[in-house]
Amino acid sequence: MTEADNSVGIVTAQLAVFDTPLPLLSGSLIGNWELKYETYGTLNRDKSNAVLVCHALSGHHHVAGRYTEDDAAPGWWDSMVGPGKPIDTRRFFVVGVNNLGGCHGSTGPSSLRPETGEPWGAAFPVVTVSDWVNAQALLADRLGIERWAAVIGGSLGGMQALQWTISYPARVGHALVIASAPKLSAQNIAFNDVARQAILSDPDFHGGDFYRHGTAPRRGLRLARMLGHITYLSDDGMGEKFGRMLRSGEYRFGYDVEFEIESYLRYQGDKFSDIFDANTYLLMTKALDYFDPAADAGHDLAAALSDVKASFLVASFTSDWRFSPARSRELVDALTRADRRVSYAEIESVHGHDAFLMLDPPYVALMRTYLDRVAQEVGA
Repeated sequence: MTEADNSVGIVTAQLAVFDTPLPLLSGSLIGNWELKYETYGTLNRDKSNAVLVCHALSGHHHVAGRYTEDDAAPGWWDSMVGPGKPIDTRRFFVVGVNNLGGCHGSTGPSSLRPETGEPWGAAFPVVTVSDWVNAQALLADRLGIERWAAVIGGSLGGMQALQWTISYPARVGHALVIASAPKLSAQNIAFNDVARQAILSDPDFHGGDFYRHGTAPRRGLRLARMLGHITYLSDDGMGEKFGRMLRSGEYRFGYDVEFEIESYLRYQGDKFSDIFDANTYLLMTKALDYFDPAADAGHDLAAALSDVKASFLVASFTSDWRFSPARSRELVDALTRADRRVSYAEIESVHGHDAFLMLDPPYVALMRTYLDRVAQEVGA
């Protein structure tokens, strides 16, 4: 099978417009809001083969395929979604959504506010994982999907998959929670705050209303991405790829780029600051910080999961220190205590947290095997 054969091909993003205000956990309301989304595959007659793919912090709705033949790269999880791939679009109807507060077409801080005709900016309310799930549920209603065969996500996307099973237990058959956690550790919250401070302290931030100044806090966003990217990689992975290689082969005795790892991080930061919105970055990291479904159940995760009906696949990666295997085992333990159905895999990988985006053969085989079972259950 060639690359063209197992691609979803040329895709088109769609826009769902909602005129009913969406109440948020913060107490705010978002009115006249929109969600950008894409679909791949065909919804079967009884609408039982739908799969929702939830994105991580810097992700979006463009999960697979290309917009034109000339696109330099396909969607962010094209390796996993398509004909013959683990999330097989010959069997599943796959939906990808850009979350509320995003910067890729859904209503967010850079969107024009209907009341003022200017970007929301700092006035855009803080959103949470449960807010995203509620918005996604309204999109599912719009698409006529009463129940997802599976909800799948890595990292922050895995948190959404977990929240779906709690908020809408009857609407999820399977939840695939990959490289994720039931809540952030103090260290993770600390990393997020340092990243936010880099943005907030940028002179071009202007309190979040930088749009009206015709500028953007690119330096702060660049630093935030560089910091985040370090935490997504493993020490072994960075060592294997870059080691202590010098660009010129010798020390320059200055503070410009000398090591290859420095060049790589600056490239990643520069690229990200050109395509992502700083306010969205702040919102996404806050959603990560606030996620803690056990908080409303006396900090007993098993109790929070007591009404869950979905079956779970929980997967972690040995070199992921940002969302370590111990955090996945914490979720598995709570699901077991709640007498829920759960399978767990800890996968050898040198790719760190980014491993959920990679093609390590044991990971791909695991996803394929589990989703084959899901497809058989729904007759897909």
